[in-house]
Amino acid sequence: MLDVADLSLKYGQSQILYDISLTAPAGQVTTVMGTNGVGKTSLLRALSGRHPYSAGTIRLDGDPLVHPSAAQAARAGIAYVPQGREVFSMLTVAENLETGFACLPRSDHHVPDWIYDLFPVLRDMRHRRGGDLSGGQQQQLAIARALITKPRVLLLDEPTEGIQPNVIQQIGRAIVQLRDRGDLAIILVEQNVDFAWSVADSFVMIKRGAVFRKLSKSDSTRTDIVDCLSLS
Repeated sequence: MLDVADLSLKYGQSQILYDISLTAPAGQVTTVMGTNGVGKTSLLRALSGRHPYSAGTIRLDGDPLVHPSAAQAARAGIAYVPQGREVFSMLTVAENLETGFACLPRSDHHVPDWIYDLFPVLRDMRHRRGGDLSGGQQQQLAIARALITKPRVLLLDEPTEGIQPNVIQQIGRAIVQLRDRGDLAIILVEQNVDFAWSVADSFVMIKRGAVFRKLSKSDSTRTDIVDCLSLS
């Protein structure tokens, strides 16, 4: 479980996040939503160690993470799939996956079969360069590479952006399979309401860098989510 309490973040003198608090349990998809520019990506950058936060606490299974670097966050069990995917274009699919070995002991330096079962296209294209893949295939590769690190928390930043509908469905099925394993907390930043509704267990709505509403899927409707987005 990831617990975030009163998290604030600044870029220079500009404050972007204000006292963000949320809980992401293992076995659930916690979806963060809001319009462009409200701080969703900044939140994931803080959680993944890519940008220092100025106040607040982050705990993973009860253990505090104090201003972690990206490497420290990865070793602690936080994996981040950013917007833009950041696939190494000149490396093959297999080599891209192997970059995830960096935070693992040597005994774990192999790509498990379940990764290829989750994204079969990667098995077929494992010798093809990352830059030759379609956007949807690169997105699957980026998620698979994050999973290589054996995370306890998976951060996904708008995985459906610019992706064709059939691949969006494949990514959705993969997220549900990962959630249903029960050992992984997933935080999803997403603006596609239909996709978010199909995979989410709960919603954290952000407005101007602060949480303004939290909703459980079991107690809400898709219309509630759309209404909240219109207010953000």
